Amino acid sequence: MATDVHRPVTTEKVTTAPAAPAPSSVVRVEGLTRSFDGRAVIDNLQLDVKPGEFVALLGRSGCGKSTLLRILAGLDRDIQGTVLVPRRKAVAFQAPRLMPWKKVWRNVLLGLPGKPERAVAEQALTEVGLTDRADAWPKTLSGGEAQRASLARALVREPDLLLLDEPFGALDALTRIKAQRLVGELWQRRGCAVLLVTHDVEEAVLLADRVLVMDDGVIAYETEVELDRPRDITDPRFAELRAGLLERLGVDTAAEAA
Repeated sequence: MATDVHRPVTTEKVTTAPAAPAPSSVVRVEGLTRSFDGRAVIDNLQLDVKPGEFVALLGRSGCGKSTLLRILAGLDRDIQGTVLVPRRKAVAFQAPRLMPWKKVWRNVLLGLPGKPERAVAEQALTEVGLTDRADAWPKTLSGGEAQRASLARALVREPDLLLLDEPFGALDALTRIKAQRLVGELWQRRGCAVLLVTHDVEEAVLLADRVLVMDDGVIAYETEVELDRPRDITDPRFAELRAGLLERLGVDTAAEAA
């Protein structure tokens, strides 16, 4: 786990329910419920994330993963329960969401308070390997470059919590591997907590300290990933963890192997 947590974490409430953050948690969720048209997509959910912890969240489509992430990001407040999250947080979605009329460096600074200088954006772009693309227009970027620009926009906010909503889902296999490696390196360097929503079980085991499985609106299962870094996908323990998570998700691993 990353240990470079170098500043105190201040929290904010997404709800008005009275609660104090646990000292050992950067995210604390208690009794969270979110309903749409009378149907609870998230139902009395409990969750804690430690400072510097990398957590991956798996689950079938429609189980509430992305809804939970949006709530933690403060983008959905029509909820019941208690949600405590850091004030310094950032989100990267599957779609990079770059403004086509702004150059890359200006996209990185988009939404920051005050008038940050270009050097702030360039520093973040250097971290993600896009130093030479600062003056490029978004339409000229490859899929991988656009996603790295999105990550730079998240990192420039100096987050204590980085929320990733399937950020590699639209990338080809080789670019996806490079992006996964980059996120792992950035996490270890920055020391922030990360919550990654993904459908990819191998990706979850590759990156996370802890993997959660969401089902019927709750965290139905969780497991620690006690493997050395960098992870080796040929390690029998890696394969065992992957197979166990696939079974939890209702995938017949015997049929998959066949």
